[in-house]
Amino acid sequence: MKIYTLHSKQQLPITKQQAWDFLSDPNNLKIITPKNMGFIIKSGADRPIYAGQIIHYIVTPLLGIRTKWVTEITQVKKGEYFVDQQLFGPYALWHHKHFINEIPGGVEMEDIIDYKVPLGWLGRLFHPILVKPKLDEIFKHRKMKLIELFGTI
Repeated sequence: MKIYTLHSKQQLPITKQQAWDFLSDPNNLKIITPKNMGFIIKSGADRPIYAGQIIHYIVTPLLGIRTKWVTEITQVKKGEYFVDQQLFGPYALWHHKHFINEIPGGVEMEDIIDYKVPLGWLGRLFHPILVKPKLDEIFKHRKMKLIELFGTI
């Protein structure tokens, strides 16, 4: 079983509270997700995140294939971090940790995602061709969108 890790950091000139307020509102995920992902929140985003929250999405991750994605917020330490985990969706495993750390002049947001692609050896074959480039594209878009919204250090 091959588990991949995506690690992303970004510094923004905002307070920890501003970062938390933005990240803890599930509706803001649509703002920082590329439009070509066809991202739609179906339910569960009616209030800020809390441990046990279940959020249902529709997403078009690859090749125009729409799929349901259901995540659970498994851990929350208000203002510090939260963890979401896929219950159902395009990955065999998706465990995403979001951290907010104060730094001089703002915050550093850090994402650590451990994931496994589906379809065994076939999924591993397509990982460097389709999956990894798509995840890199998504996080590049997020970084640019957050700079557009909040500026840069």
